[in-house]
Amino acid sequence: MRARRGDRIVLAGEQVGHPVRDGEIIEVRGEQGAPPYVVRWSDGHEATFFPGPGAVVRTRGETEAQPDVPAPTAAQPVHEWSIRVSLYEHQDDTTAQAVLVSGPAEQTDASGSAHRSARDPASPRIGDEIAVARALRHLSDKLFERARQDVENATGEHDVDIRAS
Repeated sequence: MRARRGDRIVLAGEQVGHPVRDGEIIEVRGEQGAPPYVVRWSDGHEATFFPGPGAVVRTRGETEAQPDVPAPTAAQPVHEWSIRVSLYEHQDDTTAQAVLVSGPAEQTDASGSAHRSARDPASPRIGDEIAVARALRHLSDKLFERARQDVENATGEHDVDIRAS
């Protein structure tokens, strides 16, 4: 992971239902952008931070124009969103928590679950797939609803229908 001062760091909740945490990197203490970082979290707390596998760095260039960065071309993405999926298992239950990070302090989360019946074979991958699929479907539903509300607010129309196809 590489970062620089002014970039943002986003962490998904460690357990289902826990909030997403984000902050601004105010100091880079490692060589060539490597950790550790001093982060000013959105709650105002500052701490030295060593990011783990659940951390996502959002560079300044992703959220604001940089004068020395060329404008995007057809081969370069204009925006990048990240989805992090965490799986939790307890006995025969699997829960997936999906977090979409679409901006430095903008995220949407959803969860899905699966339960293995006693008569089903013990195959954790199947429970993972079902729980993740359900979490992503719920995330998709939230995005469609948010887009519908945005269209209504922008146009003044009511009962806007946005299809999934």
